[in-house]
Amino acid sequence: MTAVRTNRAAMAYRLFAILAVLGMACPAIAAAQNYPSKPVRFVVPFAPGGSTDTLARSMSQKLSDSLGQQVVVDNRPGASGDIGMQIVARAPADGYTIVLGYIANLGIGPSLYDKMPYDPVKDFAAITQVAVASNILVVHPSVPAKDFREFIAYAKANPKKVNFASAGVASVGHLTGELLNELAGMDMVHVPYKGSGQAISDLVGGHVKVMISGMASTLPHVRSGKLRALVTTGMKRTPATQDVPTMAESGFPKFEATSWFGVLAPAKTPRAVISRLNAEIGKTLQQPDVVQRLHAVGFEIVTGTPEEFAAYIKSEIKKWEKVVKASGAKPD
Repeated sequence: MTAVRTNRAAMAYRLFAILAVLGMACPAIAAAQNYPSKPVRFVVPFAPGGSTDTLARSMSQKLSDSLGQQVVVDNRPGASGDIGMQIVARAPADGYTIVLGYIANLGIGPSLYDKMPYDPVKDFAAITQVAVASNILVVHPSVPAKDFREFIAYAKANPKKVNFASAGVASVGHLTGELLNELAGMDMVHVPYKGSGQAISDLVGGHVKVMISGMASTLPHVRSGKLRALVTTGMKRTPATQDVPTMAESGFPKFEATSWFGVLAPAKTPRAVISRLNAEIGKTLQQPDVVQRLHAVGFEIVTGTPEEFAAYIKSEIKKWEKVVKASGAKPD
């Protein structure tokens, strides 16, 4: 009898434990099933007008329609994107605050700073990568170079007299410019800005002469004649820049420096919410008008699973560690 009672007691304890676990899980499951029940805040950690902002706004309305709740783009620039990223890292892990992450914050930042206000791996739940983009080297029309080879000759003939703008220290544009300095034997001077919008404004005004930036923010000025495009940084020409040669076509066959973007939520966001967002963002990026708009400004759409994006972030951190160290880039 004692053995029977002991077995019954053990079974009762196990049943109680299972019910307790299910009880704790039920609120999270219910919340995920009802998600979203209010507007979703989509943080863009850069100022309006740049590539990241263009990408987010191209997705937000379609995503609002598919989720049945408004997806509100919230620009939070500052500290080269770290302010916006930190806001999301500290937000409640409920799926109502997400962020459009960028290579500079997720892939380059860990090698640039001894200590960041967030951990790109531990403080976020990857949802999906959304796009990659070749960057483009543009110059003010006053620069007497009609193509990239002429530009190299011009820069070499004027050491420390050619300044190039970027969205900030250790941004992709900055590191790409420093890499070009090294490979081409140039000595351009870096002029960092707090975001690409202000940098492009000064470039159009002739206050700086060169910039390597995303196509979304520069192509409109190229098409209007206010800037001249000389070369792109991808391995192949994009639909938006069929008339602009690549670095590989211009004497640097192994040169590639693209930007990438992806959506993340705070760490510990329920898996069901992550899966829902992954699916809806994927559908949004397949809609013909979204594809057409993003291709027109130089984006290549790339989606995948949350696990694939998380693994990609880790691989990029390792890749850019070498570039940052070689460039000698230091934070402001």
